[in-house]
Amino acid sequence: MVAAHITINGVGASLSVATAHTSLLDFLRDRGLTGAKEGCAEGECGACSVLVARPGVTVLTEWVAVNACLIPAAALDGQEVVTAEGLGSVSAPHPVQREMAVRGGSQCGYCTPGFVCSMAAEYYRPDRTPESCDGHGEHGPCDGHGEHGPNGFDLHALSGNLCRCTGYRPIRDAAYAVGTPAVDDPLAHRRTEPSPEPVPTVLHEHGNTFVRPANLTEALRLLREHPEAVVVAGCTDWGVEVNIRARRAEYVLAVDRLPELRGLRIESDHIDIGAALTLTEIERRLAGRVPLLAELFPQFASRLIRNSATLGGNLGTASPIGDAPPVLLALDATLVLVDSDAEREVALADYFTGYRQTLRRPDELIRGIRIPLPLSPLTAFHKIAKRRFDDISSVAVAFALDIDDGVVRTARIGLGGVAATPLRALKTEAALTDQPWTEETVAAAARVLCTEGTPQDDHRASANYRTSMLGQSLRKLFAESTEAVPS
Repeated sequence: MVAAHITINGVGASLSVATAHTSLLDFLRDRGLTGAKEGCAEGECGACSVLVARPGVTVLTEWVAVNACLIPAAALDGQEVVTAEGLGSVSAPHPVQREMAVRGGSQCGYCTPGFVCSMAAEYYRPDRTPESCDGHGEHGPCDGHGEHGPNGFDLHALSGNLCRCTGYRPIRDAAYAVGTPAVDDPLAHRRTEPSPEPVPTVLHEHGNTFVRPANLTEALRLLREHPEAVVVAGCTDWGVEVNIRARRAEYVLAVDRLPELRGLRIESDHIDIGAALTLTEIERRLAGRVPLLAELFPQFASRLIRNSATLGGNLGTASPIGDAPPVLLALDATLVLVDSDAEREVALADYFTGYRQTLRRPDELIRGIRIPLPLSPLTAFHKIAKRRFDDISSVAVAFALDIDDGVVRTARIGLGGVAATPLRALKTEAALTDQPWTEETVAAAARVLCTEGTPQDDHRASANYRTSMLGQSLRKLFAESTEAVPS
C-alpha cells in the first residue's frame, strides 16, 4: 500500500506524522499554513474552512469548502486541498482576496481566510450565473438586496462563516463584486479534469488506527472484526467529540467515499439515496424532486456542514434533535442495513429504540435511505430555533398529507426535539385521517399533537414552549395550505 499523502496547494505532503485523530486544521498549521484558524472547533464559525477537490455534479471536479477542524487529516489521503495561502499572494491576490481588501471586508482578519475559502468555492461553482440570482431590491432585480447578487453569488455559501468585528455588509459587497474566473485560472481549469479517486488508507499510531477500506465488502469484514469501531463519514459529529470532549477511538472506520454508499437512483416506486452522499450532493442531484427534503436542506446547519454531513451519519448518531429524521419519518422512509451476509430493510419509524440507540447491530452499516413514491402533495418542515439558519432545533416538525376532495386521506407527521428519540405523531395522524381538512379538524388535531412526546426543559426551550409549538405548527400548516387545498 502506498504511503498516505495529501496534496496541499499543489505540493505533496506525507501524512506519516498524522495520527488517527489529527484534524486537517492541525496538520495544516503544523506545516506553517496558519491562515486557517481554530475558532469554535465545532464547525460553527468557519474560520478553519479550506477547499477540497470533490467529484462534481455538472463538471468532473468541484472545489468544495469544508471545515478543516472536523475532518481527520487521514480522511484526505490521496486528495487535493487548497488553503487561503494557495489562492493568491500579496503581489498577486486572488480575485476574491482582492475584492475583500478593496471593499473593507476585513478588520482583525482572524476569520477572513475562512470567508475567502468559502467565497472561492462559490466563485468556482460551475452553474453560478447572473441569471440564477433572485434579488429584487428597490433598484431592480439582482441588486444585492436578495440572497443572490447580480453575479449569481449565493450568499448562503457564507452561512457557516462568522465575523465578530467587520460587519457583514462589506463582506457581502465583496461577494457580489467578484466576476467569473479567467480562462487561464488554474483552479477553474482543474474542474475539467477528474477528481482524485479515493484510496485505501491505514494509519496506525499510538494504539489508534484509521482505516479507509477499498470497498463495502472490506468495510463490513473490518466492522465484524472490530465491532467497537467508530464509523465516520463527514465527521461533523465525531469531529466535535474529538475536539471538545477529547474522545479518542482505538479504531476509526471511514466509509464516506465507498462507491456502494454513494448512489442515488429514482425508480418508479421509490428513491434510493446512498448513506454516504453529502447533503449538498443530495440537494443538487434531486434538484427539488422531493419538496420536503428541499425545504429541509437550507435549514440544516450551514453550507460548510452540508458539504460534509451525510444522511447516514445523521441517522447513525440517532440524535433526538437531528433535523433529517422528522422529515424522513414524514416521508415514510425505510433504511437499508447491510452486514457481511445479507441486507435488511427496516422502517425508520421502528429504527430508533432509545436515546441514541437504534436497531442497527454493531456489524451493520446503513447502506441507504429509501423513500417511497408517489410523494404526498402537501408537505412542510417547520424548524423552531433561536436563529433562522445554522442552529439546533428546539422543535422540528415535518408534515406529509394526502388530501382528496377536502378530506385528509393519509397523514404522516415526524417530530424531533420532544422525546428521547425522533418519533411519528401517530395519535395526531389518526385524528386527521378521514376527516375534513377544516379549521375545526385542525384545532382538534392540534390539541392532540400537543400531547405527543415527552418534552423537557433545557437551555434551548422549556417543555411548555415545545408543547405549544407542536400545536401551533399544525395550525400554521393549515393556514398556509387553505388557499391551495379545497376545504
